[in-house]
Amino acid sequence: MDIFTKHQQNIAHRIESKSELKNWRDWKWHMKHAIKTIEQFENLTGIIFTPAEKREFEATIEHFPLSITPYYLSLIKKENYKNDPIYKQAFLDNRELIITPSEMGDPLAEDNDSPVPGITHRYPDRVLFLVSNVCAMYCRHCTRKRKVGDIDFIPAKDQIEQGLEYIRNTPQVRDVLLSGGDPFLLSDDYLDWILTELGNIPHVQVIRIGTRTPVVLPYRITDDLVNMLKKHNPLWINTHFNHPREMTASAREALAKLADAGIPLGNQSVLLADVNDCPRIMKELVHKLVMNRVRPYYLYQCDLSEGLSHFRTPVGKGIEIMESLIGHTSGFAVPTYVIDAPGGGGKIPVMPNYIISWSSNKVILRNYEGVITSYQEPDKYESTVCDRDCKNCTLELDIESGDEINAIGIEQLLSDYDETISLIPANNERFERREETVHEEE
Repeated sequence: MDIFTKHQQNIAHRIESKSELKNWRDWKWHMKHAIKTIEQFENLTGIIFTPAEKREFEATIEHFPLSITPYYLSLIKKENYKNDPIYKQAFLDNRELIITPSEMGDPLAEDNDSPVPGITHRYPDRVLFLVSNVCAMYCRHCTRKRKVGDIDFIPAKDQIEQGLEYIRNTPQVRDVLLSGGDPFLLSDDYLDWILTELGNIPHVQVIRIGTRTPVVLPYRITDDLVNMLKKHNPLWINTHFNHPREMTASAREALAKLADAGIPLGNQSVLLADVNDCPRIMKELVHKLVMNRVRPYYLYQCDLSEGLSHFRTPVGKGIEIMESLIGHTSGFAVPTYVIDAPGGGGKIPVMPNYIISWSSNKVILRNYEGVITSYQEPDKYESTVCDRDCKNCTLELDIESGDEINAIGIEQLLSDYDETISLIPANNERFERREETVHEEE
């Protein structure tokens, strides 16, 4: 699909006077000519800032670098740029320098849950593997601003080896998510090597890749890249579309290549104030995603990273958006709204309340229309295959490679084989008093 509009031609010729369609569709050309200064941005867009605005932007760029691909830049509507969702995600805002007391450099405690450099092991059976620190564009809402653009955090091959070795030596890891930065900014051969090494680990069942290249640099999805990825099943890819305007013809072409290769696609959006915090916008986005064979996966509440306060909405706005989706569109088009808990607690689903009340034999529910109904619980419930006496169980579980269960958290309280009756937060004053009393009696 040869897409090279007059507007894009104008931008390309301002960058290089002899630029042609082949340049515009070359992802390396876009990386080479990424817009990294205010002057470049003004020259290529025709948007001129006041001296005061420039001073504010210069102060911002010292803390959080600027980098925009010519492709993504071409999507900005100059006539109303201050309200443009593309502009807001890509260009500097002096409010990024406002650090509120609740904001943190590493709000998700990824570094604290890092057993070796580049690995975050938070959930029992899966790890986050940071294999790249290079991005096609520095998104202004990035939760990893502390790392992106910092050459000190670019992982060397020996660090990647350390991460691979940790995964090899941790048999409970069955799912590996490659992220960064953007793994697709690695060379095909290097990414192929990482995927091959992971594929050779017997207990790794699934590999996922998180990338924003279909959004900000769709030309990176080349035939060579897709042919390489096809070798590494089962492979899942999550994209990061935040607004319907990002679903361009070039983006659709990139997604089609991946989907045609049989790779399952998901999307993770971030709820951003004045960008997509509108039920109509989010509904249009999820509809465009499923039309292009991308399953809406998560809608994230904006993290408590430093300098993002102007992007954050109340959680109630997210609930409002979910109310506008659940029941009002196809179930597979509805993402899960989550808060990634500060301090490393992981993703917590936050959804509208549909259970109004319940008793020992009835559950009272409401639907998306506000219709209230009741669900009759069974008069008598006894398991037909399990006597719940897990300690003395003689049942042979018909599960291939069944592993012994080691429940934690709420699962532990629900289990019938664990005698734990409560989970006590650390530094609970009441229980500390109990311990003090016991020590005194002794």
